[in-house]
Amino acid sequence: MRKFFDLLMQAIRGEEQNYTEVNINRAIFLLSVPMILEMVGESLFAIVDAFFVARYVGIEGVATVGLTESVLTLIYSVAIGLSMAATAIVARRVGEGNKKEAGLAMAQVIIMSVIFGIIVGILGFVFAEDILRLMGGDQHLIDKGANFTQIIFASSPSIILLYTLSGALRGAGDASTAMRSVILANFINIGMDFLLIPVMGMGVEGAAIATTIGRTIGVIYQLYAIFKGNGNMQIEKSQFAPNAEVMKSLISIGAGGTGQFIIQSASWIFLTRILSSFGSDVVAGYTIAIRIIVFTILPSWGMSNAASTLVGQNLGAGKPERAEASVWRVALYNMIFLLFVGIVFSVFAKEFISIFNNDPKVVDVGIVCLQIICLGYVFFGYGMVIGQALNGAGDTRTPTIMNLICFWAIEIPLAYIFAKTLNWGPSGVFWSIAIAESILAVIGIFVFRMGRWKTKQV
Repeated sequence: MRKFFDLLMQAIRGEEQNYTEVNINRAIFLLSVPMILEMVGESLFAIVDAFFVARYVGIEGVATVGLTESVLTLIYSVAIGLSMAATAIVARRVGEGNKKEAGLAMAQVIIMSVIFGIIVGILGFVFAEDILRLMGGDQHLIDKGANFTQIIFASSPSIILLYTLSGALRGAGDASTAMRSVILANFINIGMDFLLIPVMGMGVEGAAIATTIGRTIGVIYQLYAIFKGNGNMQIEKSQFAPNAEVMKSLISIGAGGTGQFIIQSASWIFLTRILSSFGSDVVAGYTIAIRIIVFTILPSWGMSNAASTLVGQNLGAGKPERAEASVWRVALYNMIFLLFVGIVFSVFAKEFISIFNNDPKVVDVGIVCLQIICLGYVFFGYGMVIGQALNGAGDTRTPTIMNLICFWAIEIPLAYIFAKTLNWGPSGVFWSIAIAESILAVIGIFVFRMGRWKTKQV
């Protein structure tokens, strides 16, 4: 137990940053722990803001947040894509032992993030009212919520940098700094939400200011840690001039990562649209079940990110077989974890759903959704890890094509056929999710075994 605690603290402190030599199990643990905590921290932003706005501002405030966040999803998709690219490129340079090139990649990530953030920030600030109107907000909501939208969009550089710098730090093996930055940002956000909303009565604008301050301080911490010195990167002032070759790689890899996120998000919108035809009770039960599932997937996503870093660094070090072995090991651990979670959810589905809502119809739908989707958890465990492993190798195009096939060509048509044509109702949609995710995992395993990712140059 003492050894486990010591290893846990080492993972949180981030003492080890090059994972091409240490024991694979040790490398997985040291990377996964801070990445899991980072994912949990990132999810808290939306939860905390929603809590304070719902409790102290009201329905209009919640609607303003919801409409603004729905548009910001597009920005998040670009930030996530750039983050994947940053992880792949920085990890590869670190694995090669090329500290100067790793530093150059980090510098280019910062330049691109700032430029993109400024452009989005200006457009969002100027057209805030039009954005809310386009999303269906009435004039009263626009008058009350435009300031929130302006502040949030003005903070776009911080939003994007928090994602992209975290990705670059993970690629460098410094997952603990990425974790600490997100946790710090969350603590600031929670404190500022409490101060600005219930205490000072600033309403929904207070939530925007709190989030902006929290994320900005998180970014400042990241930049401080980067420029203070990372053992795997050598950053110089001269590197902060646009480098066409590195930027081209970032855009090429990032485009695939962005595409993956957009494809997944769009598929969920279509599924929700089908479910909405069966009534609000069905949508409520589905929403609750999905939120429960997403929360448990966070640790899995952390482990998947660990696989991405391990692939990038080991390929850079000229150790493709070690990279492959690392992925299969992470996938196995992820499968075991999700298998356990799936069993627990299947047995105690009613208890979990009832925590959020006691309406019998909502609970019944939530139970069915949770139990059916959990049947695919074993496949989810492998599919998630392999997708991120391919991204870590710099091959974001292949997972994008896989997502397009499984989510748009299989999941959405199956959902409609099962639910409407075959009259399975809401459960038909749930079955389509389990089937599509399982097929995605099978295709991913087949593609990964082919080994073309081992020769990918970034």
